This record gives sequence, structure tokens and C-alpha cells, in this order.
Amino acid sequence: MTFEFARLMLNKSLMLAVTSDGGRCLGDHEAMFQFMVAGFVMAVGLCIAGAGTHLYQGVFNQQAMLRYDGKTYLASLGHLVMSFLCGPYIMLQLGWRHEAGETISMSSALISALVGFGWAFITGLLLVGFYLAVTGR
Repeated sequence: MTFEFARLMLNKSLMLAVTSDGGRCLGDHEAMFQFMVAGFVMAVGLCIAGAGTHLYQGVFNQQAMLRYDGKTYLASLGHLVMSFLCGPYIMLQLGWRHEAGETISMSSALISALVGFGWAFITGLLLVGFYLAVTGR
């Protein structure tokens, strides 16, 4: 698939010219590039969250939850860091919980997806920025 065909798959309004930098108009290629970078950052955040959640559950043999409690200060800090990094994946899991009658609430799934993917963008931006700062690129 070429770039020309890939950009036709998305909504045309996403690729309209965006003005920035004193009125400089960005074309379709630059707008699509920015959209793909944002998607990449979100995917990195979600992958790290999923891997971290399964690693935490495998090492400590307990369900990963959003929490900040602990027996010591260090344990509380560890739970807080785990909740921040693994939060997007945990939020997506919370949205798929079954309700009465073995059904999934559509509003719960949509809200958890919105919060989870937004959170994944923030954590992904933090981790990609950290990686770029360490490697010096």
C-alpha cells in the first residue's frame, strides 16, 4: 500500500491544511505525518501499559489495579508508578466488564476507551520523549 492510497482511507477533514508558524500552510503530507506520529505515540503508550500490566501480574501474582495503597511508603510509591504506567490497559479492561445478563455497556466501553487512549497518549509521549532524550536524536 502506498502513501497515496493510505491517506484516502482516512476522513478527508483530518487532512485539511492546518495553519501554524505564522500562517504557514501545511499540506496533506505534513498533516498526515503528524496524525501518524500521534498514533505511534499512542500505540507505544498502550504497548508499554499492556506489557507492564502482564509483567506486574506475573511477578507479584496479584491483579493489577489502579491504587496507591501499600504497607510501606516504598510500596505505595511502587503502586502509584504501576498505576500511572499501566493505567491505560487497566482502563480498557474495566470498560469490557460484563454487567447483569452477560452484556457489555456501550457507554462504559466508550468512556473507558476515550480515557484509556488519551492516557496512553500521555504515557507514550512521556516514554518516547524520554527515549529520544536518552539517545540524543
